[in-house]
Amino acid sequence: MLVHIDQKSQTPIYEQIIKQIKELKVKGILQVNEKLPSVRELSSILLVNPNTVSKAYQELERQEVIVTLRGKGTFISDQPVSNLDSKKMEELKKTIKQVLIEAKYYGVSKEQLTEWLDELDKELGGGTDVKSSKLK
Repeated sequence: MLVHIDQKSQTPIYEQIIKQIKELKVKGILQVNEKLPSVRELSSILLVNPNTVSKAYQELERQEVIVTLRGKGTFISDQPVSNLDSKKMEELKKTIKQVLIEAKYYGVSKEQLTEWLDELDKELGGGTDVKSSKLK
């Protein structure tokens, strides 16, 4: 598994796990129905408390990124993301606003931001056109 923990990061370890598993899924590195390591296995690989991995897996399951089948293991979900509620949309909008404030502060142009978004979209699999996104 390609999850790496940054012990110096301000981001909690369980959030690092969540973000990285989502990124690996978006990039196509983790495929639908692919089996993930058990909580115990992943905690041993990452050298973190099993409760930390369990917390990350619970949140990923709540977000329908993974599914746990009793007695079989934990797998990447084949369900399309369906729980992008208005609260989550507002959180995303606030995050984008903060990035925009920082960019404007440092004199980054809208064109440069668009270029960066296009580059990052390609890096993550490039399946969607950033300009026609629903995040308006």
